[in-house]
Amino acid sequence: MDNHELQKWVERVSIQYFGLPFRHRAVFNPRLRATGGRYFPKTHHIEINPGQLEAYGPEETEAIIKHELCHYHLHLAGKGYRHRDADFKALLAKVGGTRYCRPLPGAVRTLPVRYILVCVTCGQTYPRKRKINPRKYVCGRCRGKLCLFAAEKMAAKNVGRTT
Repeated sequence: MDNHELQKWVERVSIQYFGLPFRHRAVFNPRLRATGGRYFPKTHHIEINPGQLEAYGPEETEAIIKHELCHYHLHLAGKGYRHRDADFKALLAKVGGTRYCRPLPGAVRTLPVRYILVCVTCGQTYPRKRKINPRKYVCGRCRGKLCLFAAEKMAAKNVGRTT
């Protein structure tokens, strides 16, 4: 599918579900990674992630188009078009759009764990990217004291252990 077909698809969905025409530009943007689409309030253009169409098919992509069209039509009407606005949530539910898009296969990134907080009382672990002062915090499970360890040292200690 190319940008011309996407434009026609967005125009058709706009008339069918919103009863209003889409008079701006809709294009595929292959640089999008973590989002299904984007609406630009300044230009009123819409970008759609082509990876969503390839990975999950036209049904999921149409739900993303409905989501972006909710932003579009509410913004042009002068109503609340942001995710937190009640107008947006109500219109999205009415037309059957998706609130969040599904993550693309292989796109899930894990953050590097450099530190691990361990509760002295119950043994609950809290992986952390940044170093924090454990005296300022307590365990969320039992309110016990926390100890800070470097993740590499914890992994080295557990290498020879069998449980």
